[in-house]
Formats: sequence, C-alpha cells, structure tokens
Amino acid sequence: MFPKPLEKSSRRWQITYQVLLPLTLIVWLLPLIAVAVFSIKPEADFVNGNYWGLPSSFEFFTNYGKVFFESDMPRYLWNSVLITVPTVIGCIILSSMTGFALGVYKFRGNLLIFFMFIAGNFVPFQILMVPVRDLTLSLNLYDTKLGLVLFHVAFQTGFCTLFMRNFIRALPFALIEAARVEGVREWRIFLFVVLPLMKPALAALAVLIFTFIWNDYFWAIVLTQGPDSQPVTAGITSFNSQFRAAYHLMSAGSIVAALPPVAMFFLMQKHFIAGLTLGAVK
Repeated sequence: MFPKPLEKSSRRWQITYQVLLPLTLIVWLLPLIAVAVFSIKPEADFVNGNYWGLPSSFEFFTNYGKVFFESDMPRYLWNSVLITVPTVIGCIILSSMTGFALGVYKFRGNLLIFFMFIAGNFVPFQILMVPVRDLTLSLNLYDTKLGLVLFHVAFQTGFCTLFMRNFIRALPFALIEAARVEGVREWRIFLFVVLPLMKPALAALAVLIFTFIWNDYFWAIVLTQGPDSQPVTAGITSFNSQFRAAYHLMSAGSIVAALPPVAMFFLMQKHFIAGLTLGAVK
C-alpha cells in the first residue's frame, strides 16, 4: 500500500535514484538558469544568434544598471508593493472574520454560504475579463492601483475563507466555550482567543497570497496600462519596442521581479510549513 523506503530498495535502484534526481532538478531549473544567463549577456549575443552559448562578455552591472537606473522598473516594483501589500492585508482581515463566523457559529445557510465561497474558486478567471473590465470602467477604477487591489481582494477572499474556516474548525472549541462562560464578548474572543492561535495559518496564507498577487500577469495587463499603475510583471514588457526586443533587459528585469516572493518565502518558511502541517497529525 505504501511505497518502499529508499533505504530498503536494491543498490541498483538507489544508484539510479541518486543519478536521476540531480538530472531532473537541472531540467526543472533549466528555464530559470536560462533567464539568469540571458540577464548577463550583451545585446550583441542575441543579434548574432548566440542564445545558448557562453556570453561573449559579462554585462551583469551594465544590464542590471539599465534596469534600475535607465527604465521605469523601480516604479513598477513600487506599484507591485502598493498593490500586493494592501491585497494581502485585506484578504487576511476579511477571510479571518468570515472563517471565524462560518467555523464557529451554527446558523441556517452556513453551508450554503461556505459553498458559495468555494464555488468562486472554480470559476475560470478568463471568463471574467470582459465584465470585470467594464465594471472598472463604469466605476472609474480602470488603470488604477485601487481597482486592481479591490479585484484581487474580492477574487482571493474565497480561497482564503476556505483556508481559514477549516483551520478554525480544527481549533479546540472548548477554549471558545470557556471564554463565553467567563462572559467575554464575541469580538474579544475573536481578537484575543482565536486570532493568536491562527498565527501559523495567517503566515502561510500571507506567503501564498503574496506570491499569487505579485506574480499575477493576466489581470495586470487587463485592468492597467502604463507605468502609473502597472505592476512589475506587466512592466517587464516595456523593454520591448515595435521592432526590437531587449531580451537581456527583460531577463534581468524578470530576475529582479522574482526576488521579493522568493525572499518572502524564505523569511516566512518556518511559519509557512507550520501553518500547512498544523493539525495533520493528532
């Protein structure tokens, strides 16, 4: 029923596993390695067709200097921060309250409301492109950071509520009952009893939502245009012109854009793993 541990396998299989594992890892990382190599190549290598060979010269400081000091990349990065951070905060606040209400209180329609939150996660977001764009135009929110934040909060709250509700239901209900016996009000139970116990879940959810929103490209190009409101994922394409594609600068910009979510994950890795595994073993 369960797979055999590697230590109990034959020596031939152990050697095969040890050989295939690094090869598989290299194949999986090959696109990222290619982008990293492209980011330090000069533009002449792309003109001459030197796509996969060694760089004719290392232009690390030149390419990254152009990204930071000769383009709108810092502005795009700041836009991403202004879009991602409020979205993460809004999703966590709303989902923690709705998760508490759906996980603690028993009332008619509880499961129906919960299923509605779940159903929203199964809607293909591509079919929402036209109505959401028209809605932002009618509300004067098109091409604004606020419009993008509000949409992401609305779209991500369903998944966050599912996450929070299931986490809260796994908490000891006796703690809530004990607080009620002591006469503690419901909002104080939420703030001072339940919320401190949700720290691992909040950290895990913050990492997930931060990564989702920071890496979003589809809605960034649908709901925004130009450096005033576009995030960094859409801003990378600004290095292209009508007759020229600056692949070396796009690669450098992609590496820069990927650093914040990677740093966020490693900083919150301990809490992220704890939040995902808490309650897995009784």
